[in-house]
Amino acid sequence: MRSEYGDDKFNFVKASKPLLTISIVITLLGIIFLAVRGLNYGIDFRSGTSVDISISKSIDKETVEQFLASHDFGEHTLTVSQSRLSIRFKEALTEEQGNQLRTDFVSQLDEQASFEINVVDADIAREQQRNALIGMLVACVGIIIYMSFRFEWRFGLAAVIALAHNAFIVISIFSIFQLQVNLPFILAVLTIIGYSVNDTVVIFDRIRENLRFAKLKTKADLVKLVNRSIWQTLSRSINTVITVLLASGCLFVFGSESIRLFSLAMIIGLFFGAYSSIFIASPLWLLMRGNKLSSKKVKAISGA
Repeated sequence: MRSEYGDDKFNFVKASKPLLTISIVITLLGIIFLAVRGLNYGIDFRSGTSVDISISKSIDKETVEQFLASHDFGEHTLTVSQSRLSIRFKEALTEEQGNQLRTDFVSQLDEQASFEINVVDADIAREQQRNALIGMLVACVGIIIYMSFRFEWRFGLAAVIALAHNAFIVISIFSIFQLQVNLPFILAVLTIIGYSVNDTVVIFDRIRENLRFAKLKTKADLVKLVNRSIWQTLSRSINTVITVLLASGCLFVFGSESIRLFSLAMIIGLFFGAYSSIFIASPLWLLMRGNKLSSKKVKAISGA
């Protein structure tokens, strides 16, 4: 079926309008949940103790809860899998409490259990939270500078808006479902930003190349140029995202508990990263660039 712009292929620009509505709805939900419930910070960003125990035999959750109830370690959350227990204490355990937990667990529940205990105090938690925010801001500023030098400012602005959309969508989903946010989550967001800008640059580079030889008379011609540029890079985008999604999916299914949320953030971010490069970044650039065109006549554009 031919599109309204005379193109036999799928019209990405036209499809971006309803998809953008979906993004806005998720973003608004994220803002509401962030304002009401905030993020579920792990001990990396708040004081507390995480205890990861590798067990050699199956232990049910009720047994572990009874064991913890017999020791006054304070408020906690417990996750039990077939070969691993993850305990998160709200308060930081003292060295004596950590040693007692280890000794009693081995003597009462599993003689072959191995422990990984991490304690974060309030000062370290605040410092890590500050450093994480600084790292994300530096990454975004660097991308703005890079895109501005390599392309025109409209490309840079469209790319940054798309990147902000990707990061915020992941943060929104973690807030809505109250998934734990820790340092691996920040690493996942930074990885997603890097992946997304790479995918966006590929499409923008093809748009810029096609602009050099285009003879544009109407805004519809510019729409067709953007659609053609996306089609020319689509196979590369799909192959890349599928490859990385497969790797992230394997980490999520077969990886340890400590990297599961990292893998989940990667899966969500990679999907929306590929989506935003096609349906948000390019149409946004088109919207800004198209304002220079009249509805009927335009001078030929020879470059970005």
